[in-house]
Amino acid sequence: MAQALVEALAVVFPTWCAGCDEVDVSLCDACRAGLAAQPVRRHLGNALEVRSALRFEGVAARVLRALKEEGRTGLARPLGHAMAAAWVYDDAVAVPVPSSRASMRRRGFAATELLTKRAGLRTARLLVPARRAADQRGLSRTERMANMSGAFVARPAEGVRVVLIDDVVTTGATLLDARRALRDAGAIVLGAVTAMDTPRRRRTE
Repeated sequence: MAQALVEALAVVFPTWCAGCDEVDVSLCDACRAGLAAQPVRRHLGNALEVRSALRFEGVAARVLRALKEEGRTGLARPLGHAMAAAWVYDDAVAVPVPSSRASMRRRGFAATELLTKRAGLRTARLLVPARRAADQRGLSRTERMANMSGAFVARPAEGVRVVLIDDVVTTGATLLDARRALRDAGAIVLGAVTAMDTPRRRRTE
């Protein structure tokens, strides 16, 4: 009966694998295996260490796009599980980088905050957008840094040990400004964790 119900629902609400388009499954076994964490580390300017669970390519990139652009929020669970493998910090709280107001209106949810929750991390909403930044896509590294400069403010956090959380790191402009805001508020920023790292060959320098 359970199988019959699944088949009936598939007719009314068709679904497909976010990684490979196999029908009647939101994430097939092969693509789920492709989301097994393979943590990588990168140091941004001013010695901010970023630990990422996956590379932003192939199946992982398609699944993240399905989460963010198609609203397939169930995919946050396997992505969050992968992100948890990149968390190595004791006695620290996770601070998600907030989504822009435009993204929230378009999607109806904050992707990074959802990923943080699905990773099972203790969370503090300390960051607040200070102004509207332009879309980062298509900008050079220098343009991204200028675009994000002063983009965030933080609530008072004197002496609080925090780790920044974001979905993807490319040039690191967003994370660096978020760290600046948290430090200005008195927080101790230990590093950053992201679901994915954009491979170097794709970064816009």
